[in-house]
Amino acid sequence: MRAKLKTSMIIPAIEITNLGKSFGSGRKKNQALLDLSLSIEQGEVFGFLGPNGAGKSTTIKLLLRFLKPDSGSLRIMGRTVGQDEFRHKIGYLSEFPVFYDHLTARETLLLSGRLSGMSRQAIDQRIPMLLDRMNLTEAANRRVGGFSKGMKQRLGMANALVHDPEVLIFDEPMSGLDPVGRHQIKKLIAELKQEGKTIFFSSHILSDIEALCDRIGIINKGVLLYSGGLGVFLASGNGLEERFVTLVEEANHASAA
Repeated sequence: MRAKLKTSMIIPAIEITNLGKSFGSGRKKNQALLDLSLSIEQGEVFGFLGPNGAGKSTTIKLLLRFLKPDSGSLRIMGRTVGQDEFRHKIGYLSEFPVFYDHLTARETLLLSGRLSGMSRQAIDQRIPMLLDRMNLTEAANRRVGGFSKGMKQRLGMANALVHDPEVLIFDEPMSGLDPVGRHQIKKLIAELKQEGKTIFFSSHILSDIEALCDRIGIINKGVLLYSGGLGVFLASGNGLEERFVTLVEEANHASAA
């Protein structure tokens, strides 16, 4: 008898299947997402693009269980969102991180670590490294209420990383940052990729997408227009901005016809 070959299948880091979500009712009903399916592999950087109101943030909120879908399913590292516990697997950075203003940066990370179920010993080892990595060591004992936008964004990134998650979900991580801040976040994302982390992020800054991503997804009015390799998308020789705008305009004209 021939021995059966055993193959181990690597599960996707993020798997979105036939996702639907609407807001309102009747004539005022707004279809935010329509039959969205995406698969993000472990260890890749995936950029999620679309105009304002396309459904990017809604997708992220559904992944994080901030919203419940009308239809479809979402899985993170094989765990079904809404059924299985998955939050210890992910780190999240919102476009506008919100903190307790009276806490210091160190206290903020301590609180997040405890809420994530980390031991005090593990937290005490992790916090100095994260503060150093995000250039916040000198501000460690300052109250967060006095932080600039860029400092809050960097603290938000440290907050997302405190429990060393496998999957990172960022909503516009470079939003409102100056060139120095953007460079720091881009460098960090590249380092996290080298560490084998999976990164799923939305952004309006197409040059950052082009510099960082393995694959991209483009969404418009809740409908996925493209999902695949960045190189394949740019095979025509045009830049990302031109290809992106052309694809969205073609979709808008088709829907209006």
